[in-house]
Amino acid sequence: MSATILRTSTARAVWRAGASSSSKQARLAGLSFTRGKATLPDLQYDYGALEPAISGKIMELHHSKHHQTYVNSYNDATEKMAAANSKSDIAAAIALQPLLNFHGGGHLNHSLFWENLAPKSQGGGEPPSGALGKKIDETFGGLEEMKAKFNAALAGIQGSGWAWLVKDNMTGGIGIKTYANQDPVVGQFTPLLGVDAWEHAYYLDYQNRKAEYFKAIWDVVNWKAAEKRFH
Repeated sequence: MSATILRTSTARAVWRAGASSSSKQARLAGLSFTRGKATLPDLQYDYGALEPAISGKIMELHHSKHHQTYVNSYNDATEKMAAANSKSDIAAAIALQPLLNFHGGGHLNHSLFWENLAPKSQGGGEPPSGALGKKIDETFGGLEEMKAKFNAALAGIQGSGWAWLVKDNMTGGIGIKTYANQDPVVGQFTPLLGVDAWEHAYYLDYQNRKAEYFKAIWDVVNWKAAEKRFH
């Protein structure tokens, strides 16, 4: 059943990795801080609005518990990093980098993921159009072909991770890439659309039938968000 909690959008994704982040990454989503700390972004839809593809219970746990943990842990790591830098403690700063990458990446990935989704009443599942739709046709031969290759990439992830449709900032082309754990899409590539392959994203609904989750999620993909990132 649909969750009763309504998340209307008052803020979007938050990202501040370690010492800096690129201007390109900063344009991917709005920034929201409370006294300099990263905050959990509100959703633009009800937790239950993506059913039956994703249940309200999954969405509530995924957003309010799992994502909140990444936010809290990222803020904790940045505080420790600031303390290490104030003491010129290089060893401590180096030791904190994996935590910043994992929890900061988890925060960024999930913030983008929520924007990648929309109920059908808000355009979820509608095919891409414009420049991105044309690029998908040119690169993969069509949307269905792209989805098949994307799902194959998801199925090939061992353990936990993400699959992303990305734009190559050097060539302007697009492709499919997988990332382990919570490693974020940075540097040469811009993330256009991502799917979370961690078990917490689907297990309550699909158990070990993750291929069904990979298929169902396309019914609520928000291609409009991907189109904005492509430009």
